Amino acid sequence: MIGHELGGRYEIISRIGGGGMALVYKAHDVLLNRKVAVKVLRQQFVHDEEFIRRFRREAQSAASLSHPNVVSIYDVGQEDEVHYIVMEYVEGNNLNEIIHDRAPLQPEEAVHIAAQICDALENAHQNQIIHRDIKPHNILIGKNGRVKVTDFGIARAVTASTITQTGSVVGSVHYFSPEHAKGTPTGEKSDLYSLGIVLYQMLTGKLPFHGESPISVALKHLQESFIEPRTINPLIPQSVENVILRAMRKNPNERYSSAGEMFRDLDSCLSPERLHEPKATFVNLADDMDATRVMPAIRQSAATVRAASEERASQERTPSAAGTANTQSVEWEDEPKKPWWKRPMPMIIVTLVLIAGLYFGVRAVSNSFDVPEVEVPYVVNMSEDDAVKAIEDAGLLVEEPIIREFNPDFEPGFVYDQSKAKMKVKEGALIKLYISKGAELETMTDFKGQSLNSATEDLAALGVEGSRVKNEPVFSDQEAGTIISQIPAANEQFDPKTVTVTFKVSKGQETVVMPGLVGLKEAEAKVILSQKGLKLSEANIVREPSYEPEGKVIFQFPYKEGEEVGKGAEVSITVSSGLPPDARQKPVNLLISPAQAGTTSEIRIVYSDATGENIEWGKKKIKDTQRFSFNVIVSPNKDATVTVFRDNQLVDSFTITIDSGTGSSDQTIPGKENPPVTDQPTGGTEQTPADPATTNVDPGAGSEDNQPDGNQ
Repeated sequence: MIGHELGGRYEIISRIGGGGMALVYKAHDVLLNRKVAVKVLRQQFVHDEEFIRRFRREAQSAASLSHPNVVSIYDVGQEDEVHYIVMEYVEGNNLNEIIHDRAPLQPEEAVHIAAQICDALENAHQNQIIHRDIKPHNILIGKNGRVKVTDFGIARAVTASTITQTGSVVGSVHYFSPEHAKGTPTGEKSDLYSLGIVLYQMLTGKLPFHGESPISVALKHLQESFIEPRTINPLIPQSVENVILRAMRKNPNERYSSAGEMFRDLDSCLSPERLHEPKATFVNLADDMDATRVMPAIRQSAATVRAASEERASQERTPSAAGTANTQSVEWEDEPKKPWWKRPMPMIIVTLVLIAGLYFGVRAVSNSFDVPEVEVPYVVNMSEDDAVKAIEDAGLLVEEPIIREFNPDFEPGFVYDQSKAKMKVKEGALIKLYISKGAELETMTDFKGQSLNSATEDLAALGVEGSRVKNEPVFSDQEAGTIISQIPAANEQFDPKTVTVTFKVSKGQETVVMPGLVGLKEAEAKVILSQKGLKLSEANIVREPSYEPEGKVIFQFPYKEGEEVGKGAEVSITVSSGLPPDARQKPVNLLISPAQAGTTSEIRIVYSDATGENIEWGKKKIKDTQRFSFNVIVSPNKDATVTVFRDNQLVDSFTITIDSGTGSSDQTIPGKENPPVTDQPTGGTEQTPADPATTNVDPGAGSEDNQPDGNQ
């Protein structure tokens, strides 16, 4: 079966269990993307039409159960000769494994498990479904501690042909009720007997009855008493032993009347006031004809012998009468029976009964006349103390023990129900109170490191609605969608009906916008990257020659300006280390005169070279001829061009190549008159020529506003 896909939907993964009738596999529901358990009918039963019909009907009936302590049945199907049932997959252990590993269990744990089983049985019995095979193998304990009862309804489908199958009875006969062992119809109380044995085994680690064969064990269920639990384990409270003793009575009428009654007894048996209660006692019924008795000896009287001889002689004489009176007459050794009214013991009993009846009758009549009636106060939704006070103030008494149960609709410690509400009763009457223990709490799982979807599904399985699962996206080094923290914290108790669960969920690393670094100085680039939370190591700084000034960023990698980058990412930059080897620096010397001698002219110089186009060298106002000196960069593939403007008029333009001389000859640009030449820059009026490493010059660097003329 491993690897087979049943019904085109359930992919069998592995075998996880089996019994006398079926094998159980773990499977994957490819349609709903969830794990399921698939129970497959054994091959020896696939041709029994009656079995298959009842098997399917009972499986469908069990599917109608909806209870947190019952394994849900999802689907029933058939593929060729394979009959299967698809059920809820419970990840954990069955109770038999837990008993084998850890028994005897603590009373608190054993009672908690038994109460959940009892709660499941009550729900099933209300739906007219009898389990008939309650045993530790059919009780699953999930990793969250939730008890799940499985195999509901399947035992009903067992026919006479299956009783003799090896293992089918051996595995369950230790948990048979006496009526089950007799073969008589079993009812709800049969399940309670089996549950009593399960509780016995949890608390003692032993089974109450053992035998060499299934028949011998079944007979012990019918005829023998078991060793009382406290004899094996003295740590068991008397109140808990009383539950077992009552559940395992051989007479069904002496057991609990219902699973609900047993559940309430389990729920209160560990309360302090009950731990040392008296041991439960039971009176054997007088009309139990199956009980073993000691009878008086019998003898034959002489008259009887004579009568028998005469009878035989008569039969010999009358053949037709032969066989009509061939029984032997016997009589008790005691005197012939007297009428019952002449015997002392019955008369004594009758007399006592009459006296007791007369006493209680007179007392009842007297009470009916003397005891006043009072109104029962309505105490639902009151605190326990206030409710008790209100009842006692009304002249009534609170019946012990007070019932305490989980109730999600009422706060812990508040009354959620009462007996004899809104009616008049005799003063001193007992009023039963039902106190809420609040909602049944669950233990929060540690979801850190899991995905949000997985956590939401697990919480939904516990009854937490999706609307009460909040998530707060935060930046983190963890993968996007991973839970980083949670409220409530792991292992905290919570109410699935009211809790709000908040997860902080990673949305990946925080991102920043990549800045533009090209054109910045190296130091400036480092500062900006540090402010953005990005990393720049010396190993990621590449230096290479370029026509850009030394120290300027000429390239960034791998992120371009404007891209989203994860915070903490590493960046590489390329920085200019100076001019390439084939570049040359050429000096430029200009003698420029004003347009008119004695007047002021504005000189503007623009040049293009290997470092860029139309570079403004600057402006300068002059009144006499001045020298302007600066350098340009040329290469084998790029010449330099210098253009001079005077009073916004183009006055000259010339080219400098890599082959041009390196001498200091001046290029003269005369005016109308040529006054004495003044070198430029000189003194405080000197205009600083453009540094070949700096392609752009502040146009106002040499203006009159910033630098006074030396001749003025």
